[in-house]
Amino acid sequence: MRDFVITVNSTVDLPREWLEERHVPVFPLKYTIDGETYTDMYGLTGKEFFEKLREGHMSVTSQINPEEAVQMMEPFVKEGKDILHLGFSSGLSGTLNSMRLAGEELSEKYPEAKIIIIDTLCACLGEGLLLYKVLQLKEQGKNIDEIAAWVEENKLHICHDVTVDDLNHLHRGGRVSKTTAVLGTLVQIKPIIHMDDNGKLQVIGKERGRKKSLNKIVDMAVEQSKGWDNDIIMITHGDCIEDAEYVAKLVREKMGIDNILINNIGTVIGSHTGPGVVAVFCMGNKR
Repeated sequence: MRDFVITVNSTVDLPREWLEERHVPVFPLKYTIDGETYTDMYGLTGKEFFEKLREGHMSVTSQINPEEAVQMMEPFVKEGKDILHLGFSSGLSGTLNSMRLAGEELSEKYPEAKIIIIDTLCACLGEGLLLYKVLQLKEQGKNIDEIAAWVEENKLHICHDVTVDDLNHLHRGGRVSKTTAVLGTLVQIKPIIHMDDNGKLQVIGKERGRKKSLNKIVDMAVEQSKGWDNDIIMITHGDCIEDAEYVAKLVREKMGIDNILINNIGTVIGSHTGPGVVAVFCMGNKR
């Protein structure tokens, strides 16, 4: 049986060290701010990036194109490895289509290679949680087809429960309407967002005040995860670690889970959420 590698996009938003320790290749997207183009995960630090956004600077993201995707994947195929790629949601970026086109091109060039490109319909640590589970399966000796089948069966059980300080960044990135953004910026009204089954962000409610919104996303995770054995919960934040730690405290109290991974949201996804985003990721019955 041929060896295979599991690859991800930088939008997985896990710590670089975590990914490097587990030998997970990352295919990064890019973003441009103040006329400078940076590589996601390898450019500005979270603190530097969000400080620029707070100062009013705009960040524009760009997807991976098919040529770049071929360059990223081909070295592994040349080594005689198959590829299982867990792709950034097609509902948020055209990167997934580029990865698929590259996979098709490489499959023609290297017919002996198996290249599986999966639309995870996830983003940020939702992708990260899926990767965490997939690495467990690989350690258990599952083959590439078995793992791919598990991902397809379970990807919509990866729940994303999100709140942001305001919706202006999501609106500028075309993720929500102007009307929704205006309503969301009313004094002390904090939107509650989730990732739907099409891999798109949807505003599903609002809470009055930051603390209530943080409580709400944990309560959503508690309800969704009933009957599921979550061995880890992941929490992301947009340069607001105190809020993330408050959410982690609630997770320990309400879900009884101590294994919690907290990480700053990446610069590409952070371009669309802005500073102050907090999200909880778990496996559950439905999104």
